[in-house]
Amino acid sequence: MGSGTDRYNGHTLLPLRRPSPVRTMSVRLGLALAAVVAMSVTVLLDRDGYTDNHDGHVSLLDTVYYATVSLSTTGYGDIVPVSDTARTVNVAVIMPLRVFFLVLLVGTTFEVLTARTRRQWQLSRWRTQLRGHTIVVGYGNKGRAAVKALREGADTDLRFVVVDTSATTAQEAADDGHAAVVGDATRAMILDRAGVHSASRIIVAADRDDTAALVTLSMRQLNREALIAVAVRASENVPLLRQSGATTVITSSEAAGRLLGLAAQSPAAGDVIGDLLIQGHGLHLIDRLVRPNEIGSSPAECEDLVLAAVRAGELVRYDQIGAFADGDRLIQVRTRS
Repeated sequence: MGSGTDRYNGHTLLPLRRPSPVRTMSVRLGLALAAVVAMSVTVLLDRDGYTDNHDGHVSLLDTVYYATVSLSTTGYGDIVPVSDTARTVNVAVIMPLRVFFLVLLVGTTFEVLTARTRRQWQLSRWRTQLRGHTIVVGYGNKGRAAVKALREGADTDLRFVVVDTSATTAQEAADDGHAAVVGDATRAMILDRAGVHSASRIIVAADRDDTAALVTLSMRQLNREALIAVAVRASENVPLLRQSGATTVITSSEAAGRLLGLAAQSPAAGDVIGDLLIQGHGLHLIDRLVRPNEIGSSPAECEDLVLAAVRAGELVRYDQIGAFADGDRLIQVRTRS
């Protein structure tokens, strides 16, 4: 995780679409024109209820003119409503249109005044809908790669909440389309804002192993069911992370070193492993539930290569599977064109 200042601690960033200034201005001009047209049509339908001090007759041009000067609150007084119907329409229809037009004119100021309220409403609505999401602690290279791998391997859209101590990094996550919380992931308040209680997956990609252990321990205390995947630098810290509650621990530096050694010994084997790690094309790993028609059959009878199975929460290697049982989850290699 990066470093940041306390000024942004606990600040939540949502992935918001920011329209371009040209589009915003076009929308406002369109709404203003619509207000003028609506008011002109309203006056035109009851033009006998109005009088023009110039010639006593209200024409189509006069209705547009009246709508323009009325909406802009100029009001020269040369065209006025005289009938009860026209005055009632002015109170019930034209006055709200005038207020709406004024809001458009001072739209920028209005947006600034309501930005805080609107943001609080968006945050409240976001928190009530936050279920089954993935929390990513640390949005560095490892965190970004983990998010990319999850999105490429998923059949449905996944929701991510990034937690990072750097406000700049959190903003980058928001720009990438993810919600982000600025703060220390070892603090219960920060984890609560990230929705730790309702998260289904947690990825810990901290820069330090001791930080990863504290984050994992905090996460597991607040969520007993979520899958927690943690990256550490030193293999001797793996038992500590497992005791802290990690579901799976990846030794990032050692894994990279082994892959480099394999590639140096056999470039082709290194390419195959790299292909397995990159989703979206070629070979890729999948985790799926055994199908009813596969129960009782052996791994050799499967169309795709079975590497292992998860049975009763335990990982069973290929040569120890025997026959598939109900409830098995298969780890397979599949070809994606």
